[in-house]
Amino acid sequence: QMRLAESGGGSVEAGGSLRLSCAASGYPSSRYCMGWFRQAPGKEPEEVASIDIDGSTSYADSVKGRFTISKDNAKNTLYLQMNSLKPEDTAMYYCAADLECWAPSYEYNYRGQGTQVTVSS
Repeated sequence: QMRLAESGGGSVEAGGSLRLSCAASGYPSSRYCMGWFRQAPGKEPEEVASIDIDGSTSYADSVKGRFTISKDNAKNTLYLQMNSLKPEDTAMYYCAADLECWAPSYEYNYRGQGTQVTVSS
């Protein structure tokens, strides 16, 4: 079974940066589509970014140009570089993985426990 563990969250001021990491274990991450989604209290989960098995990426419009998703298959680790953070980026961020790539990442079969990102104005 794929296991995922996020790290790197924290509190920053608006305009700051954070880098989230997601360590995968159990199966090679190279075989999985992986992504990040976020969920703020009282809101629905929101896809942030995803990366396909072939390395192609997609982003939510709200983060395009500010966030970058990447994956190091040798380290079985997924990353999310977040720059120019805004207060509206505040949420719990989750890493997710699945063998099927057609669904948004919050519907993937495997997910981690999440890491909190808080952006103050």
